[in-house]
Formats: sequence, structure tokens, C-alpha cells
Amino acid sequence: MKILDDKAIAFFETYLNNAAPTGYEAAGQKLWMDYLKPYVDTFITDVYGTAVGVINPDADYRVVIEGHSDEISWYVNYITDNGLIYVIRNGGSDHQIAPSKEVNIHTKKGIVKGVFGWPAIHTRKAGKEEIPKLDTIFIDIGAKDKKEVEKMGVHVGCVITYPDTFHILNKNKFVCRAIDNRAGGFMIAQVARLLKENKIELPFGLYITNSVQEEVGLRGAEMITQTLKPDLAIVTDVCHDTTTPMINKKQEGHTEIGKGPVVSYAPAVHNKLRERILETAEAQKIPFQRLASSRFTGTDTDAFAYSNGGVASALISLPLRYMHTTVEMVQRADVENVIRLIYETLQTIKAGESFSYFD
Repeated sequence: MKILDDKAIAFFETYLNNAAPTGYEAAGQKLWMDYLKPYVDTFITDVYGTAVGVINPDADYRVVIEGHSDEISWYVNYITDNGLIYVIRNGGSDHQIAPSKEVNIHTKKGIVKGVFGWPAIHTRKAGKEEIPKLDTIFIDIGAKDKKEVEKMGVHVGCVITYPDTFHILNKNKFVCRAIDNRAGGFMIAQVARLLKENKIELPFGLYITNSVQEEVGLRGAEMITQTLKPDLAIVTDVCHDTTTPMINKKQEGHTEIGKGPVVSYAPAVHNKLRERILETAEAQKIPFQRLASSRFTGTDTDAFAYSNGGVASALISLPLRYMHTTVEMVQRADVENVIRLIYETLQTIKAGESFSYFD
């Protein structure tokens, strides 16, 4: 069974290259829905932009597989009299990577190009150098003053993204901004495609859910779970490769790219569903890793688990290097194995199956 073909990789590239900052996911959602359309029976959308492809919509028992569609970004916050722009975060954008980065400012007139400026090394005092901080980074769009900035269509509240695009390193490493978590939406779409192409008939309704606004507190998942009212949810997101420099494994655990999907342990992760996933991985000889999370996972798993009186939920993560930078990196085999693990696990679930700890 071929997991990723040229068609899939081409879609992944197109999907990643499209900007979809938190709150502005609609264009990316339309790309995703166009790709998914041949493999589902219908779609559900909500007012804030979450999109759901549904297989077997009339079934009583409902299973969700989910990723989130939004990426971190910036907002224009303040424009100086001499035309420089200061920003605030939209999600967990990293101020330390900003200096010298090109940016796209999204305006009603279209994209306005800019750069995060920074004082030249020659002008900084050795031993007393200012580090990039939220109140020291700034954007230059080549305007002479505030009036010219505004004439170009830039105003407070415009959203700002990085233009970095998809590429492949050393044949099997996918690199781009926004792999967190455009990869999730891509992987669940591939699961739907495999089910259709392999003529797998599921005995329940499957809700392939691409949520918005995860990066600002799981908000899209909080909304859509109230609409879907699922019986079960398998969420996919990214987690850290902790083998790169300056990461403390005693705090972050040991997970790495190339070693397979990462299955989480946390209060929100339902023990029975997690064990079903692990049993499936072992039966299908899919490599996997384990990760423990204290109190919460920080992913949409938490939103689904603690909704509707409780929904049995689990988290399968894709290990990733350099999270929330413009060079996020994952390994092809891990992407394939996350898809396989979700695909195979779904086929073990029976309609009406109870995951209650008391059954």
C-alpha cells in the first residue's frame, strides 16, 4: 500500500505554501476541502472556519480524526512616525528568529513585502548586545513615514506571515514553515483517501476534522466538538525532536524524527483508546515512540476530551525539529507511519463500542 504518491506530495506542498494564519484559515481550508472532496460523502463547516469531511454521515456512532489548520503569525501593532512597524504575536511566534526575515503583510490591497530589520553588528557594543525581544524587533517596508505606510494599505491589525516555502532535504526530510500543524490536516486527508481507494467500509461515521485557531488556545476544536458530539476522537499534532542541541531530555523526554509516531500519555488521553493504538502499532509492525505530558497535552486532544461530558480521546504526534520556526522539519517515513497508524486503528473500532473504564 503506497502511502505518499506524487499527487499527495504535490498537495502537501501547495497546502503548506498557502498562508493560513490563525483567524485567516479560510483559503487553506478550501484547498484542503478540494483535495478531500472525492473521498468523503459531505462536508460540515462552522462560522469560524473549521472544516469537516464526513464519511457515513447517517451513522449514530461518530469517530473524529483531527488536525489543526492554522499557523503562527504576527499582527501590526504600532506604526512609528518614521514608518517602522512594531508587532504583537498571533499565536506563539518566536521573536528570536525574526531579525533579517522577510515577511508578507496581508492587506486589502494585497501582499506588502517587508523585512524584520536589525542593527548591524558593527554598531552593537560587544558584551552588551541587545537580544531580539518583542519590543525590539520591527518591520521595515521601505516607507519614509507613517503616512506612506498607510497609503500602502498597512494598518494596525494587518496580519503578517513568513513567505518560506516547502522543500525536501536529503531526499526524505520535509522542511517548511507551518508543518505545525498543516501536516495534521494533510495526514488525516490521506487517511480518508486510503479508506476510499482501498474500499474500506467503516461501521461508523468518520469525521475528518481540520480545526482552526489551535495556536491561540484550542478554540476551533472547542467549537466544533460541540457541533459534532463525537463518541471518540483521535487527534494528530506535532511534538519536539529532542535530540537537537540545547534541549533537556530530562525535561522534554526523548523523541526523534525517523523513529515513528509518538503516542502520548496524559490525563486527557484515554487509556483504553491509547492501548488500542499501541496494540495496532505492534500488530501492524508500525514503529512508535512514547511521550508523557504533565497535566495537559497542549493540543486539541484536551478540547475534545473535556467536551460533551467527556469524549474518549488520544493523541498521535509527528516528531518535528525546530517548532515555530520557518524551517520546521519532519521525516517522510514518520508522516507515512502516522497515516498508517490512524488508518489501521480505525479498522479495529466497532460501531457502538464503549471505551468506558467501567465496561
